[in-house]
Amino acid sequence: MSTLDQLPKAQRRKLLRLAVLRPTLTAIGLLLLYFTLPLDRAFSALTLLGLTAGLFAVGLLFTFQARAIRHSRYPRLAAIEALAVSAPAFILLFATGYYLMELSQAQAFTQSMTRLDSLYFTVTVFSSVGFGDIAARSELARAVTTLQMLGDLLVIGLAVRVMLNAVQSGLAARAQTAPPDTPGGAPS
Repeated sequence: MSTLDQLPKAQRRKLLRLAVLRPTLTAIGLLLLYFTLPLDRAFSALTLLGLTAGLFAVGLLFTFQARAIRHSRYPRLAAIEALAVSAPAFILLFATGYYLMELSQAQAFTQSMTRLDSLYFTVTVFSSVGFGDIAARSELARAVTTLQMLGDLLVIGLAVRVMLNAVQSGLAARAQTAPPDTPGGAPS
């Protein structure tokens, strides 16, 4: 079994291109859905249920991805792809919730928000930048923003740690199954 570094340059470049292209296309697809789906419903208990179900689905996706990384031929590439899909899905879930909240409660935030503004607000909360130009004003908006902040900590801390452990497990498994004459080092 060859490591990524041992592959011919052309094959290695092809794998790297695919590792970037697949999650990029997935993220573009998610963004297209976000900007084109008819989001004209008011924020309700059903919206909270949908947000919860979406977070559960992202968690399941993440769990599936961690398992796939462990069994991947190239665990590091698989981990990059997994994070590049899970993070946008997580962010777009909250952006959708904020947008729907804005539609039903005009005073939920310090200014009215378009879909792009909702995405911007979500990313500023996710990145902990918080420019202060948009802030949660209503209790519901603050509750959902708090939920996002806690989720952000989980995604940034726990998710990255789980992905790193999955990569290490995958590399260790590959090292154990590599033929004894494989030149030194752990596989990529």
